[in-house]
Amino acid sequence: MLTIHREANTEPERLRRLVEDLGATGRTFVFPVHPRTRKVLDEHGIEPAPAIRQIAPVGYLEMLALVAGARAVVTDSGGLQKEAYWLEVPCVTLRPSTEWVDTVRVGANTLVDPDDAGRLGEVLERASFPADAPELYGNGRAAAAIADALYTLTRGRGD
Repeated sequence: MLTIHREANTEPERLRRLVEDLGATGRTFVFPVHPRTRKVLDEHGIEPAPAIRQIAPVGYLEMLALVAGARAVVTDSGGLQKEAYWLEVPCVTLRPSTEWVDTVRVGANTLVDPDDAGRLGEVLERASFPADAPELYGNGRAAAAIADALYTLTRGRGD
């Protein structure tokens, strides 16, 4: 699974290098192409390798399904890093830093500076989701806890 959409990564020469480096990994990627990325690919004649299977942009639920079915996610998206964590899919982030530092700290996410993307094959080879990964962002039961708290607060009020 692959997404590239940040302005810095869609600069033509960087995007060309990224898709070349990704194509050289020997892996197959599903690549929902963001409109900004599509424009740069088309305007600059950048043609990703056949193993990078370009598809039209998808909605949120379709994106989650793609992530859930992936062996790994390669992205420059902030949100997708966190969703990969929730879905227990290893993530490789094409950025020198991330707002989700905890995912990196626990070994579920690896940062790769886009200017050093030649090592993507090696990074993807080692990418795995840690068996002992903590619940960094909650346990997924917040709605039930809120409903219980509201019920408790309103009980006995005669409402």
